[in-house]
Amino acid sequence: MSYKIGDRRQMTFLPPTIDEYIGPEDPVRVYDAFVEAIDLQELGIPVQPYKAVAHEYHPKSMLKLYTYGYSYGNRSSRKLERACHHNLSFQWLMSGLKPDYRTIARFRSEYKDAIKNVLKQCVRLCIKLDLIEGNTLFIDGSKFRANASINNTWTDKRCEARLEKISKNIDRLVDEAERMDKQEEEKESLVRVKEELMDQEKLKATIHDIAKTLKESGKSSINTTD
Repeated sequence: MSYKIGDRRQMTFLPPTIDEYIGPEDPVRVYDAFVEAIDLQELGIPVQPYKAVAHEYHPKSMLKLYTYGYSYGNRSSRKLERACHHNLSFQWLMSGLKPDYRTIARFRSEYKDAIKNVLKQCVRLCIKLDLIEGNTLFIDGSKFRANASINNTWTDKRCEARLEKISKNIDRLVDEAERMDKQEEEKESLVRVKEELMDQEKLKATIHDIAKTLKESGKSSINTTD
């Protein structure tokens, strides 16, 4: 019996546009529409129609990245950068844009209060549309969802109390992301492969040398600094 073997060089008839990869009911479309409807001036984020610096990203693109990323557990700037490269939902949301982690971190540093505000508005939308399952903005999403379904007529006081708790959690998550970035900054990039390994032949040779060393030593792992 032979094994199934794939071929990544095989020609395929894939959808011609990124938009066709994302279904009409995918939650990411809600986040896109939500941020598009936001008034940036009310948030204190300046928008200039004609930027002298062509490489700067539009604030709404960055807010989309933060609202969707933070909602599903991608909080560090490096994780958000990776998502823009490897996750179809993020690629769709960002229209193919791929800001680097420094750009992502800088935007959060400049507009942290605005990001927190948008996330808190986003929570209310998620409750309304039942986008709670798996959403890390909610402290206990399953409990919140169960209560909402059992009693659809929550009192204003009870609802506001729960939202206040979630609001504090959002403040904590954004501040925590800042600390995560500082910790990761001390390490080598988690996104880019080292330059000397970009060459496929060098990569194969390096892997071969490691495998040979492991075999000769009888170890199952190797210290890369040796």
